[in-house]
Amino acid sequence: MPLLLLATVAAVLVGAVPVSAHAALTGSDPQQGSVVQEAPSQISLTFSEKVATSDGSVRVYDPKGKQVDTGDVADLGGNSYGVKLRPGQPDGTFTVTYQVVSADSHPVSGAFTFSVGAPSKTTVPVPGQEAGGGVVGGLYGFARYLSYAGFILLVGGAAFVLACWQRGAGVRPVQRLVVSGWLTLAVATLAMLLLRGSYTGSGKLGDVFDLDLLSDVLQTKTGAALISRLLLLAAAALFIAVLFGAYARRDEDDDEDDEGVVADGAETGGTETDRTEEASAGDDDEPSDADDGSYQRDLTFGLAIGGGVVAAGLAASWAMAEHASTGLQAGLAMPLDILHLLAVAAWLGGLATLLVALFRAPADAQIETAAVRRFSRVAFGSVLVLTATGIYQSWRQVGTWSALTGTSYGQLLLVKIGLVAVLVGIAWISRRWTTQLAEAPVATGEGREKATGDGAGASTVGDGAGASADAVGDDADASAGTAGDGASAGAVGDDGRDDPERAAQLARQRVAMATAREKRLRDADPGRRGLRRSVLAEAAVAVVLLAVTTALTSTEPGRTVEEAKAANAAVAPDTQSGALALDMSFDTGGKNGKGVVRLEIDPARVGANEMHVYVQGPDGKAHDIPEVKVAVTLEAKDIGPLPVVPDHIATGHWTADGVQIPMAGDWNIEVTVRTSDIDQVTVSKNAKIG
Repeated sequence: MPLLLLATVAAVLVGAVPVSAHAALTGSDPQQGSVVQEAPSQISLTFSEKVATSDGSVRVYDPKGKQVDTGDVADLGGNSYGVKLRPGQPDGTFTVTYQVVSADSHPVSGAFTFSVGAPSKTTVPVPGQEAGGGVVGGLYGFARYLSYAGFILLVGGAAFVLACWQRGAGVRPVQRLVVSGWLTLAVATLAMLLLRGSYTGSGKLGDVFDLDLLSDVLQTKTGAALISRLLLLAAAALFIAVLFGAYARRDEDDDEDDEGVVADGAETGGTETDRTEEASAGDDDEPSDADDGSYQRDLTFGLAIGGGVVAAGLAASWAMAEHASTGLQAGLAMPLDILHLLAVAAWLGGLATLLVALFRAPADAQIETAAVRRFSRVAFGSVLVLTATGIYQSWRQVGTWSALTGTSYGQLLLVKIGLVAVLVGIAWISRRWTTQLAEAPVATGEGREKATGDGAGASTVGDGAGASADAVGDDADASAGTAGDGASAGAVGDDGRDDPERAAQLARQRVAMATAREKRLRDADPGRRGLRRSVLAEAAVAVVLLAVTTALTSTEPGRTVEEAKAANAAVAPDTQSGALALDMSFDTGGKNGKGVVRLEIDPARVGANEMHVYVQGPDGKAHDIPEVKVAVTLEAKDIGPLPVVPDHIATGHWTADGVQIPMAGDWNIEVTVRTSDIDQVTVSKNAKIG
């Protein structure tokens, strides 16, 4: 139960990416769906936060689809922006489109209408809002995912080596993992820099290599953050070179010195005390073991400090350009966001490195149980940091329980909570396997031979040792002998020198047997097998979790959604009515001139509505007539009649989309029914709309 509670609380963001805050349109002048008596000289839009605009970010089209704005977007202050209209505009319905970039770097687009004099039909083909979507949007989102994954592998892998398993610096699979993280982050960052201009603008793939767009991107906050990230990656490359170069060689030299001491003692037959004295004796000019240890500690400390600074800088390139840099308490949110990303990398990146160590490390470089236990403590500390920072981030971006359950952002967050609960549960199983390994007794030589099946003499992971050097050597000889037995006497007697084809076959046999021997050594301990399976399951869940949290970054946060709803409700408090249905009997006086007309308006509120008209004969069945027309009038405001001509779509059924109701009030709705060339009648009812 405590772990499940911790998982629920820690759901704040175990995936490697921060949540994001998007701008939302909270108001406009004229208001959406409103009717004004004269054409305004300027259209203004108000957003929930500051946005970046450019010429053409806001466009206005007249009823015939002609662009009538001047193109220059002005900052009016208070998160409001305006564009001027050319004078002499006609009456009718105008369409306003906008495409801006929110302060957290995400593109925001949309459209609304207002009318001058009275609503009218409009032929405006609203431009497709390609910003943030299409092929470019998909590529940019994939690059974003890869950038977070690369950051996790780079930072988490290096931290695992320095803090948990220093011998891992010389293990080739671990080196490849960390370098792959660096390459992934570098390539993804460069791709985002090239895609950025098209991503927030035209959305065209052909604009990716437009140098003018790239120049514009470099002048934005996001562009500066991406360039800073590339510069920090250059410093990270130097860090990797030292970590897997001088640092790894130093560790290997220490191992060789230890082996040399044992070998010399064995040859001279001296006692353990004699061998120790021999090893410590030598030329006074040679550095002592104490000096070597001091150098090793200093190098480790220097790498930890330098790597920590670079890692924090990389995390800051996200925090200072995205959601943490805007909105509530930005001064507190940015450092917490940096801690959050570092904790994610330490946990998930370390998990990936542990997985590689368990599956890919050579048998003579198996990870010690002590290193696994150290990582367990690091992961636990990371979860605590994620819990604290994640609670704050969730409150900052969701705000209310209704937003948690009633918005897309909140629902995605709930999915992530479930994934985190699963991940922490599997981590608990891994911790149990680690405890069992630590408590396992040291295997005897006979037991080891039975476990490996060929006398390899591997010690268990429980005593923190790898394979015994002598046993592995004996096993290698045995392998060679076994392979030799399978070859012809002439070819094998001289190692196949007289028969090149046979020699190649023998070499392949030796490689295959060596590989099989290493696999047996890795799999000999059931505790190790259990740990490998649980860590693999953790990594699989982490990959899915990363995908969900990346999708979360492109979803409008619940707090922003609710703030926009509240702002719109304050502007038009009576616009939330439900669908309206009116039944009116008619009689045109001609043949088949009686029946009932049913009119439905959905959602019956200010703005655009959908209208359906149904005609039934006296028998209650659908009945076709030559023509149906509708007109709506708000007599109290001298608005109307506003004509509506629905389209016939089925027997006794007509419909019209985008029927504009300019304001709330008691509207008179007239329906004209024509049953023949000369027989028609108009029936009406009053209804409150809005």
